[in-house]
Amino acid sequence: MPRAVLRYVTHRITQHPDTDVTFEAECLRCDWSATPSEDGAAVDIECMGHTGRTGHEGFRRLCTSFALVVRAG
Repeated sequence: MPRAVLRYVTHRITQHPDTDVTFEAECLRCDWSATPSEDGAAVDIECMGHTGRTGHEGFRRLCTSFALVVRAG
């Protein structure tokens, strides 16, 4: 049985309700990385500690979340 694709249906995207945002950070000067956490402040504190120990000031920060697309209305 063929399935129809309804392209005119309005959708919305939202964070998946069964997941949390994960925060991560990696030093831009060495191989150090913070422990991934659902608490962004904890990752920031790890970065500041790394800066205090090494003088490295640049970090790549990542926020990962999972999305869910559903029909609107």
